[in-house]
Amino acid sequence: MPVSPSSSAQAAREALAVRLQHLRRDAGLTGKELSARCGWHPAKTTRIQKGAAQPSDSDIRAWCAACGADDQADDLIATARAVDSMYLEWRRLHRTGMRKVQQDWNTLHAQTRVCRVYVSNVPPGFFQTPAFATALMERITDFQGTPNDIAEAVAARIARSRFLYEGGHRYVVLMEESVLRYRTADIDAMRGQLRHLLAVMPLASVSLGIIPFTAQRTVWPLEAFYIHDNAMAVVKTLTAEIKVTQPRELADYTAAFAGLAKMAVYGDAARALIGSALDALG
Repeated sequence: MPVSPSSSAQAAREALAVRLQHLRRDAGLTGKELSARCGWHPAKTTRIQKGAAQPSDSDIRAWCAACGADDQADDLIATARAVDSMYLEWRRLHRTGMRKVQQDWNTLHAQTRVCRVYVSNVPPGFFQTPAFATALMERITDFQGTPNDIAEAVAARIARSRFLYEGGHRYVVLMEESVLRYRTADIDAMRGQLRHLLAVMPLASVSLGIIPFTAQRTVWPLEAFYIHDNAMAVVKTLTAEIKVTQPRELADYTAAFAGLAKMAVYGDAARALIGSALDALG
């Protein structure tokens, strides 16, 4: 697994490494002795113990067997897989297409009561129209070179909008004014997308704030992130989806969201910015 830019993922990887070190020490083995029992070079043991290399399922089973702790293998494998899921490259996630990822997101949103969202590039999926989502996914698929199942993926993404109308869900969304202006889709699709934003704004489940170009910045523009019930933040970078669960890091995203919210405008002022973007389309 590549080194993650997320301290949550790295901290979890290091915690797994510490557990493996303790197993070795409890068994009274040196690193060289464990390596010999596992049949690999001592440098591999060093990398695993430093958290610099993610052990495979077979590596963990071999490690546990060498330490006489086979009963702990399944739990450690489950932990390692959870660490691995914190940092997932889009090409890996989309290796069979985009539909499965969209369905997984729907499951997460079904379980979320309050979702706070910041976007600086495109509207969040639950606000997207079919035409806009299709245009965006076409560009993503072309860029990543992954299988094309766009029609199915769009249907799964649009299905997420039902949570705007079902009870028990709340979406607090902040978007940069640039989101309204970027021509991510053709003009007709952009018009439809902007009109749709105006249509969802009055919903009881929605709070939409827009950060104007002219706002005095106290927080710089960031990559898109979603905070789910204060339990996890999902950050979307160009290459990967990063799940943040470390309390200190979650607190940073919560503080950034609060700062961004103070710069945003709401209600009539937000509608005026959307109207201005619509007028610019001609």
